[in-house]
This record gives sequence, structure tokens and C-alpha cells, in this order.
Amino acid sequence: TRQVVCSFVHITVQGMSVWLLPVLHAVKVSPLIEKVSDHKDFKKLLRTRTNVLVVYTKTATSGDSHLKLLSDVAQTVKGQGTIAWVNCGDSEGRKLCKKVKVDPSSKLLSLIKFHHAFLKDPSGPPLWEENPEAKDVVHLETEKDFRKLLKKEERPILMMFYAPWCGVCKRMQPIFQQAATETKGKYVLAGMNVHPAEFDSLKQEYNVKGYPTFCYFEKGKFLHHYENYGATAKDIADWMKNPQPPQPKTPEVLWSETDSAVFHLTDESFDSFLKEHPAALVMFYAPWCGHCKKMKPEFDEAAEILNKGVLAAVDATVHKAVGDRFKISGFPTVKYFENGEEKYTLPQLRTRDKIIEFLHNPQAPPPPEQSWEDKPSSVSHLGSEDFREALKKKKHALVMFYAPWCPHCKNTVPHFTTAAELFKEDRKIVYAAVDCTKGQNHELCKQEGVEGYPTFNYYNYGKFVEKYNGDRGVSCPTYSISLFRDHRKCLVCPSIKKSQLTEFS
Repeated sequence: TRQVVCSFVHITVQGMSVWLLPVLHAVKVSPLIEKVSDHKDFKKLLRTRTNVLVVYTKTATSGDSHLKLLSDVAQTVKGQGTIAWVNCGDSEGRKLCKKVKVDPSSKLLSLIKFHHAFLKDPSGPPLWEENPEAKDVVHLETEKDFRKLLKKEERPILMMFYAPWCGVCKRMQPIFQQAATETKGKYVLAGMNVHPAEFDSLKQEYNVKGYPTFCYFEKGKFLHHYENYGATAKDIADWMKNPQPPQPKTPEVLWSETDSAVFHLTDESFDSFLKEHPAALVMFYAPWCGHCKKMKPEFDEAAEILNKGVLAAVDATVHKAVGDRFKISGFPTVKYFENGEEKYTLPQLRTRDKIIEFLHNPQAPPPPEQSWEDKPSSVSHLGSEDFREALKKKKHALVMFYAPWCPHCKNTVPHFTTAAELFKEDRKIVYAAVDCTKGQNHELCKQEGVEGYPTFNYYNYGKFVEKYNGDRGVSCPTYSISLFRDHRKCLVCPSIKKSQLTEFS
């Protein structure tokens, strides 16, 4: 039992305190306030958090003072308690308010001001600044704290600007804190969550375009960024002894049009080229694409052996009209044209010999293999638009980040699918997959710390917990059954029995 200390009344709470406020403004709500409208999400919130302050409102169109009050409190109790908001004015919220029997028109407690120490939420991993192992990292909360550190600190500073949801940040935080301990007294390693909008000007000032961003300062002056995201604690400590700016990236080498037998097409020349050449193989590419770079010399060599003009290339990032016309969504894309008309798309033509072999006897390619996503299975295929919402509803989620062309991914798919089938009836568990090559998923995979394929991440109600590095096949090692955590090491192994897992879930 805890007490809520207010200026007008004292309220005793156990796990949850429900307040009724008449209104809440629709201006920018603090990201720390959790908006809830679905009854299942509401129940999960109460189940997973120790103390929750739920605010029910009649509308979301007025009440600046209430919103300001709640936003300030949410920031103050961050890591100790949770503030949730239910807007009974929208259709979903109205159903939830009816279910929990609340009347948002009540004037009760509408003017309350309170002390922040009444909330404590120990569930889940602690915030970075609350982790005892991170005691040697200087944790900053405001821009004022940041400016003060730069002004007063004589030692060199390495600043980590991060976001709490960022996968790469979570992976690097223990490395960074170990480096802070090893260099204590000589240097200052500091961390600051700059994801909230209030830090937009600070991010612009120090060119923070992604998370984490590391900035090095001497005597308050920013000198350069640190960009080794695969660093160990020793790497960071060694770099601090002799800090050097990032090495300039090698400039992109354009595909030479003069030294190549490949005909380089533009939006203007594309149709006339096809009229002049009754049979042509065209490669649509992007200069930055790694697979395109690998294919270029093969395409050049094939063009040398064949007649000039039989092979052509289009930079679809420059000549976008042609790219849009043929719906080019990935690179490289190879298409075969006859008499000016598109006939085949040929993803298998990547080497010199295969290109030559095809042009000597052009034939329809084999039917494309059905994608994993199109095959019926118990795996949930997620994308950037539904990833976070879907995982927030599951107690245990194992996510496989993959690329369709990756051989290791192809080998793992049947085992992962079989495991998903075993647990398909358990509503607490989900096996999910994200195709990192599709649409906006590339950015999502980057945020979740994906650096190779396949990558497996384990989540608890949408919160990243750890990377899975266990077995991927049927030869799954046997673990003693003591905690669910032990079994998580073997989640992709189909030999695990559902009864063994759910007993500890």
C-alpha cells in the first residue's frame, strides 16, 4: 500500500490509482504518457506494471494545465511509475471506459497537484541511469545539465546521445559503461536520451541523425564524432588516448561509360535504344548497392564478349522515370526486352557465364519461388508499420530478422516455422519475422541492432531483452528446466515441447 500525497487529499493505492479528469488537451502528449484504448492492452499494462496512474478524460480538445501537469509528472517519475491516459471521447476509449465503469464527467480531483514519490514500477529492466553497473557514466537529463558539464569539465568528454528504444544503443550501453569504469578519472563518458522533441535543436547542432551518436569534446569544444559501432570497451578506451576524426569514406566510383561495353541509358535514350536493338538485357542499378557493385564487372565482361549494345544499364536513382515505369523496387533488377517490349525479369542472372548463356538461348525463367511470407505458417510476418504494436501484446516474442536471399536464413526458416507451429495456440508467445529488404523495414532493422542475417531478438511485451545466440536447428542442446529464461536459449528448436515451455512462462 502506498499513499498519494496531494495538495487537497490523500489517496491510498495498491498497484493502481484511478483519477478522473474532465479534459485533456490534444496538443503534443509526452511520449512517457501511455495512451490506452484497447481493453486487452489496458489489462496487460496493469498486469506488467506495479503502480499505474490511469487518467480518464471526457475529451482530448482542451485542458492545457492538466496536460502540462501530467507531462511534467511523467518525466519526474520515469522509471518509478507509469502514467496512462484513456480518452473516453473516442469510440475505442468509450468502450474501455464503459467496461471499467468510469464516468469521465466527474469533477472529482480535477484540480489536484501531487508529489511524485508515490509511484514505483520495478518491473522490467532498469533505465540506464538506474543501473548500478552504469554508475561511472555521467547521466544527463536536461540541456542545461549538458551545457553545465561542457563549461565546467576540464577532462575530455565522450558523449553518447541515444534513444531508450534503440537496439544498437542497448547493445552498446554495457560496453560504454565498462569503458567509463576503465577510464574513470582520466576521461568523462556521458549519456543523454535526446529522443524527445525538446532536444531537436541540440540534435541539429551536433548532427545527430541516428542513434547512438557519439560526440567528442575537449574543454567544452566539440571536435569530432566517434563512429566505431562495433567497438569493445578497450577500443573506446584506446581511442580516448588518441582521439582521431572518422576516416573519410571512399568516394563512390561511378560506372565508367567510356571504358565499358555496356550501353548506359537515360530517361531520354531508353526507348530509342530498344528500337535499335531487337534483343537487349538491361540492368537497373543504384550506385550505392553492394550487390550491384559485385555484378558490375561480371556485366562488363559479358558485354565485352558479346556485341556492344546488347547489354545496357540504367542508374534508376537518377533516371527515375524509367525506374518507375518498370516498377523497379530493388537492385539490381535485370530485365530482358524483345522488340521494345519487356519479356522477362531475370533475378538469377548475376554472373558473366549465366548472362552469356541466357543471351545465346533466351528462355522464360523458372517460376519464382513462393516467398516465406506467402506460405501459410504460424509465423507472424511484421513490418515497420505494425512491429511495435504487435509485440507489445505478447509476453514472449522471438523475432527473426532476415533477408530472402540469405542462405543461412533459408536453412533456418523450416526450423523456425516448426517451432512457431508448436506454440501457435499460446497467446502469450509469438514467433515473428521481419524481411529487412522490404520497404521501410531496413530502417527498423537498423534500429533493432541488426548487422547480419539472420538476427534473432527476444522481446518481452515489446521491450528488447537480449539477442538469441543459441542453436538454429534440430540438434538443440538440452537445458535444465528451472526458469523460462533457460528455455529461451532454445526457442527456435522444434524439439522443445510446449508443456516444458509454458510451465515456466
